[in-house]
Amino acid sequence: MKANEVPAEEMTRDPMAFTDRVTSSSARWPVEAGRYRLVISRACPWANRTAIVRRLMGLDGVISQAVVSPVLESIADDSHWVFSDYDGGVDPVLGVHALRESYLARRPGYSGGVSVPALVDVSSGQLVSNDFEALTIDMGQEWGACQRVGAPDLYPASLRDEIDSVNEAVYANLNNSVYLAGFAPNQQAYDRAVKRVFSQLDELEARLENRRYLVGHSLTEADVRLWPTLVRFDAVYHGHFKCNVRKLVEYPALWAYARDLFQTPGFGDTVDFDQIRKHYYFSHSGINPARIVAVGPGPRAWLTAHHRDELGGSPFGDGKPPGPPLDEDAVPEIG
Repeated sequence: MKANEVPAEEMTRDPMAFTDRVTSSSARWPVEAGRYRLVISRACPWANRTAIVRRLMGLDGVISQAVVSPVLESIADDSHWVFSDYDGGVDPVLGVHALRESYLARRPGYSGGVSVPALVDVSSGQLVSNDFEALTIDMGQEWGACQRVGAPDLYPASLRDEIDSVNEAVYANLNNSVYLAGFAPNQQAYDRAVKRVFSQLDELEARLENRRYLVGHSLTEADVRLWPTLVRFDAVYHGHFKCNVRKLVEYPALWAYARDLFQTPGFGDTVDFDQIRKHYYFSHSGINPARIVAVGPGPRAWLTAHHRDELGGSPFGDGKPPGPPLDEDAVPEIG
């Protein structure tokens, strides 16, 4: 998610994106424990994906994590992701106030957008990648030597074609289209986007009525990419982005599926609803000029029984769940 408020095209791939890969065979950016820091926003669904995969793979102690403030800061007539919630307003590892400084360390004079998630090389302070699609694939596939025992295979070779097909449809019609609706410049654009959103939700409802996960019998990249949009739907997309034909809670299968994952280690323990609402309602002043932050819906319903285990399957396949989050990564518990 780019820091500056721009139309919904902000979610399309940026031609100025930093797309380097961290791989076991890379000479410049090799897989190396302790070398990189993952910068996320708790509000951003694209960053949420990387936080989930980092937890599922057990890379918590291998790739450190920084969380930017949900409130953007105006610097030189632009809005920026900043580390205001840390002591002194500076990230304790990277030593910077604004994420943009890591972009400039990599490319002096850079004037493009700044987005999260961002993987930063700690020693040089340089941005390595902001490629939200590649980051989760790489953490799942390239970091095998550093992953925990029992980590799931989120992108198995035998299911990749189906996973890619599901991801393509979900991205175009739901992940991105909620933004196309929220930032629509006119009624026609809004109508097109909302139609895509709810057509996709209807298809997903039918797909998940008799199967626990989107592809196969355990968690995959497809679930990781869909779920962050679902967990934000009623909190911000339904009201703030006017995607209000139906709420998530009105889809029996999807709502149960979303609760199932929320209660699965690695998913709900990466979510902070207060930061989600604060960022969307406060930062998008073009949509919400009074910057009044909605107080609901309450989160306790996410902890109610879902009964999805009756459909079979197991979240981690033959593996096992990750342990609890590190203290520095913990989010507020639902009371």
